[in-house]
Amino acid sequence: MTGGPVVVLAGGVGAARFLRGLVRVVAPEDVVVIGNTGDDMWWHGLYIAPDLDTVTYWLAGIADESRGWGIWGDTFKAQSALTELSDRSWFQLGDRDLATHLYRTGRMTAGAPLQAVTAELAERLGVRSRIIPMTNEAVETRLRTDAGDLHFQEYFVRERCKPLVHDIYWTGIEAARPSPGIAEAISGSRAVLMAPSNPVISIGPILRVPGMRDLVKAVRHKTVVISPLIAGRALKGPTVELMRSQGMRTDALGVAELYQDVASGFVLDRTDSALVPAIAKLGYRTAVRPTLLDDVGMAEKVATAALDVVREPAAA
Repeated sequence: MTGGPVVVLAGGVGAARFLRGLVRVVAPEDVVVIGNTGDDMWWHGLYIAPDLDTVTYWLAGIADESRGWGIWGDTFKAQSALTELSDRSWFQLGDRDLATHLYRTGRMTAGAPLQAVTAELAERLGVRSRIIPMTNEAVETRLRTDAGDLHFQEYFVRERCKPLVHDIYWTGIEAARPSPGIAEAISGSRAVLMAPSNPVISIGPILRVPGMRDLVKAVRHKTVVISPLIAGRALKGPTVELMRSQGMRTDALGVAELYQDVASGFVLDRTDSALVPAIAKLGYRTAVRPTLLDDVGMAEKVATAALDVVREPAAA
């Protein structure tokens, strides 16, 4: 497969685990990551970008992979001090992680767009792939729940996904537009991959940016989804709960139905092989592989499978 970048629409940990395998199959500099910013928030005066940072740290080889967030070996002295000063300490920040947010906030306060700061951080950490936020405009993922109207991080971290979710919406999404360079990357890509991220609150906001879904639709023939569900379960996070709250099937077929208009390839776990005929009826070319991304070798095999699906001829 030659020509153009491999573009990946990405959330946080699931995408990061996949990307560490992809950059073994494709030259890292040929990978363009479009990251979700709906989870971003201001916290004690600092701009936090959880998904962008997670992808950056994993590709830089400094992520705390066992915990799933932050930097390996980080200390939490500032967090401990903040806990003594404020009752708003439920969002954990390591000291090295804090330096990232201080740098980002300083640059953005000085007028730099999020996209420029994201690229600077990646370069300083030795990441060779391009990481582009879905938009430079402010977008928030919010949930109406039994515990009130919550920012996604409040629901996910503070409330530990316990409240019943009634509705999900995004503030600022109507005024957002794809970051510069995204349209060219997608249209000129050799493949577009939907990382195994939550389709509702990770990939969903990216596709909701005005104009983004049409960009991906235009290259549907070379777009492949990697299912984030295995036997109807997510390895991490509230994917099943949030899909259910939106009235979706909570299995690989439900994921396939959601992306039917923007993708023509689908990689699913072998435990879900019984769903292949139904997914194929939706117009997908499929690949069945073990998709538990516990190690980089497995991630590499899943990435290879996704790219192989792009090479397959479309069904007549």
